[in-house]
Amino acid sequence: MGMEAVAATGGVEAQKKNRIQVSNTKKPLFFYVNLAKRYIQQHDEVELSALGMAITTVVTIAEILKNNGLAIEKKVSTSTVSMKDENKGRVVLKAKIEIVLGKSDKFDLLMNASNAAPETDTKNKE
Repeated sequence: MGMEAVAATGGVEAQKKNRIQVSNTKKPLFFYVNLAKRYIQQHDEVELSALGMAITTVVTIAEILKNNGLAIEKKVSTSTVSMKDENKGRVVLKAKIEIVLGKSDKFDLLMNASNAAPETDTKNKE
């Protein structure tokens, strides 16, 4: 709820156009991978962040991009965030991770190769 309010007022969110807040239930994994690729293309880096159970999804996204040679790891930070449990009415701590990935040297070459790959027919080349 807090992030929507910030986005509406244009505060911090105006500076963080390359931030992706990952949920492990709302969108499939490769939606976030493709979105991260687009953000890296546009801004030369992307910041992935998640709370609790979605942390594994963020790590997986980062590893996919790194292992494919598209991104390099710039920064990883962990923390805890206080949240109010709606059912019990008490404050609970949730784990939080933020991973900043930068554009790799091979990013443009790899993206151009992957965009051209579906168009070429490798069986009928000769």
